Amino acid sequence: RLFDLDPDLLPLFQYNCKQFASPQECLSAPEFLDHIRKVMLVIDAAVNHLENLPCLEEYLCNLGKKHQAVGVKVESFSTVGESLLYMLENCLGTAFCPDMQEAWTKLYGAVVKAMQRGWDALPEGD
Repeated sequence: RLFDLDPDLLPLFQYNCKQFASPQECLSAPEFLDHIRKVMLVIDAAVNHLENLPCLEEYLCNLGKKHQAVGVKVESFSTVGESLLYMLENCLGTAFCPDMQEAWTKLYGAVVKAMQRGWDALPEGD
């Protein structure tokens, strides 16, 4: 769903300098699937540290810096969040109630805000 929502994100996913010709080619690439696993590990860490999200602050800020360095825009994370909610709704069906949607939205928003602080941070030495 990510590339349906924003086809302009496709060029950001380049592995070994390979540009994908289509979203389908990217979605089936082992490197992209590995990237998705990493995204889910970040979500898993946030869920497991729900009571103490500040302990992930430095990690998430650095992750934000890495994303900024490869040209990702902060605004792109809203598309990723929308895709995450879409996936959860489709996988959970009627169990994905409004309260659950609100909880996931808040959790994802907290992760993105911490990553965004990586964009906002001054480079070391400044």
